[in-house]
Amino acid sequence: MHTADCAIIRALREPTGLVQASAGEWDVIIRQGRRADLLARLHWTLEQTGVLNTLPEATRAHLESAQVIARKQAGAVKWEVRKICQALVNIGAPLILLKGAAYCMGGLMASQGRIFSDVDIMVPKTCIDQVEAALMLHGWVATQHDAYDQRYYRTWMHEIPPLMHLKRQSVIDVHHAILPETARLKPDPALLLAAAQAIPSEPGLFTLAPADMVLHSASHLFCGEFEHGLRDLSDIDLLLREFDTVAGFWDDLVPRAQRLDLARPLYYALHWAVRLFATPVPSPVLHEIDACARPSTPAKQLMNTLLQRALVPDHVSCHDALSVPARGLLYARAHWLRMPAHLLAYHLAHKALFPPHSAAN
Repeated sequence: MHTADCAIIRALREPTGLVQASAGEWDVIIRQGRRADLLARLHWTLEQTGVLNTLPEATRAHLESAQVIARKQAGAVKWEVRKICQALVNIGAPLILLKGAAYCMGGLMASQGRIFSDVDIMVPKTCIDQVEAALMLHGWVATQHDAYDQRYYRTWMHEIPPLMHLKRQSVIDVHHAILPETARLKPDPALLLAAAQAIPSEPGLFTLAPADMVLHSASHLFCGEFEHGLRDLSDIDLLLREFDTVAGFWDDLVPRAQRLDLARPLYYALHWAVRLFATPVPSPVLHEIDACARPSTPAKQLMNTLLQRALVPDHVSCHDALSVPARGLLYARAHWLRMPAHLLAYHLAHKALFPPHSAAN
């Protein structure tokens, strides 16, 4: 399916057009929105535009149910973040929240209707052992016990193995960078840490600077696997809209991307946000990112073919004959961007020869 034909994208971009939507159209929107984790965000969007109360009762029931779940998750994230703060109070390192947790604790628009799976934090690499030890003392344990996987994370990745709390089953991803150390793109974590900003209402907590927050989300999406691609692009859309009023944001965004070696992910993020959500990116910024990061014409055409299938919900109503191969190629691309060829070959060979044991074993 072409992205322009996706019902949930049209609904988020043009919510006032939903006043006359039929029951059949709403059925597709709700199914796609639930699959993409965007149903609660659609509820918020409709509420903001004054459309929600004009909808049929049965439709509102689905949207309000999704919003209840999102609000409960947001409350759980706030609770979990404060527990993490208590665990790390004596470490003496800045605690930087990433992605969903940052949006939630910072009160950003991108937290509205957001569905969460874990809490992502970033600390200096020099403190990573202390942070892990402190969290383990407070009930979090490693989820990866295979020796190879432990080495994979600790030697090559930008984070330690995920930690899960024994009682609450909550998961923390502890990062020391935003991309793997073996990745082709190499944003300097020191630059991100130096520019981090305190959350005024949350003593001891920080987020990345506005431009860095956008760049991290862009790199996570366009160097990643697109499992939550449309939701992540919706996050970027809301971040760009909110930071539009931050002094110097647009002037600094592209130079900051170049300095952090993230110009190409930003190129895709800006162009696809404009294409799918009509994000109001200033024309000079689009020209600036085109000048420094536009891919070759064949690469651009190939990526457009792949992304128009990956940036829709993974739902039968959005599939065509190329959907599965497109997602497969982007999955392969993500691994290619994360590791040099020799390391990737070794990693894939190990996984093929020594697959993880099933729970039954």
